[in-house]
Amino acid sequence: MNVLSLFDGMSCGRIALERADIKVDNYYSSEIDKYAIQIADKNYPQDAVNRLGDVTKVSSKDLPKIDLLIGGSPCQNLSLAVVNNIKHNKGLDGTKSGLFYEYIRILT
Repeated sequence: MNVLSLFDGMSCGRIALERADIKVDNYYSSEIDKYAIQIADKNYPQDAVNRLGDVTKVSSKDLPKIDLLIGGSPCQNLSLAVVNNIKHNKGLDGTKSGLFYEYIRILT
């Protein structure tokens, strides 16, 4: 199975699939946090060649057939923790939560 994990963090999707005993042939991931990538590289060095970087630069046409698309986009602009802060409470129009649309772009 070919998996594409967007907003991959430290390869949490890979961890979940492993724990569920689901065989993964190729695990592609998009992540920009250098510390999360370091952890992912340490735990899953075999996937390092398939780390795609910035989600806004990922093109599904450059990938093989993806059987499973997973990921959780940032939600800071939707968070109740900042609901009283007009500067950050922009919903899906916010710069962070708006990355949700990248998930949709790649899915379609």
